[in-house]
Amino acid sequence: MAKKKILSAIIACYRDEQAIPIMYERLSKVFKKIGVDYEIIFVNDGSPDNTEQVLEKLVTSDSHVIGINHSRNFSSQMAFTSGMNLANGDGVILLDGDLQDPPEIIEKFYAKWLEGFDVVYGVRTTREAPLLMQLAYKIFYRVFHKLSYVKIPLDAGDFSLIDRKVVEALKLLPERDRFLRGLRAWVGYKQTGVPYMRPERMFGQTTNSLLKNLGWASKGIFSFSYVPLQFITLISLVVFFVALLAILAQIISYFIFPGTPRGTTTILITVLFIGAIQLLGISVLGQYIGKIFEEVKQRPQYIVKSILRNPN
Repeated sequence: MAKKKILSAIIACYRDEQAIPIMYERLSKVFKKIGVDYEIIFVNDGSPDNTEQVLEKLVTSDSHVIGINHSRNFSSQMAFTSGMNLANGDGVILLDGDLQDPPEIIEKFYAKWLEGFDVVYGVRTTREAPLLMQLAYKIFYRVFHKLSYVKIPLDAGDFSLIDRKVVEALKLLPERDRFLRGLRAWVGYKQTGVPYMRPERMFGQTTNSLLKNLGWASKGIFSFSYVPLQFITLISLVVFFVALLAILAQIISYFIFPGTPRGTTTILITVLFIGAIQLLGISVLGQYIGKIFEEVKQRPQYIVKSILRNPN
């Protein structure tokens, strides 16, 4: 008789106290339906609400549930990393705690996993969000896909089922500024996507602002692309050749139109233009240097305050 597969669901929680019991019920129902052994790992990433108390009740009532409490908010990427370091499953499932990743899709993930795929990720074909935000996400994923030296799947977030061997490969990567969907593509293996509609957050308001989303986009690009550095080189060459042409035009005009008045406007515009190019170059270099600085400090990726387990 074949041994039952074990799946570990890892849920990154921040301000999700209302959603956690619903997530637990829906996950339990899915796992029982597909007939696997399972563990549900809720990672409380420094949530300021009553998430810790909600997890204590769940852990006491069901031995399948494990709670991890971080000492503060370290980001969803660190929450997933924390859960992966504790998970024992043959496959690991990553979900956001706000129910925007529908647990029912796991059944399709599981079928693809049994077919032999090592990574099965959710593809957000549509999402319940303002039209402008939908457009911005679409543009980001396509720009990121073009710029990255690793081919990142379009419209694919963290929601995924990852085989144990891929989890072990991800655990070997020492980065502190992690972008898991990029690292997941970088390690390789056989991967496929499952389309789904991403709903709006069920409770409360999203914690992602425009600035946070822009920061998220820059994290991905600067982690998996050298194009911004190449862009600086290209711009510097263009400015150099434009300057040469301008010098030649100035010399020629001096002899052909010697009486033409010459003021300071052109000089000011030129200085401002070159200054803007220099600032752009410095800012791009600063992004890469900032990432280097974060890595060389060698601080822990996260700090676990406590782990909640059923006493039985």
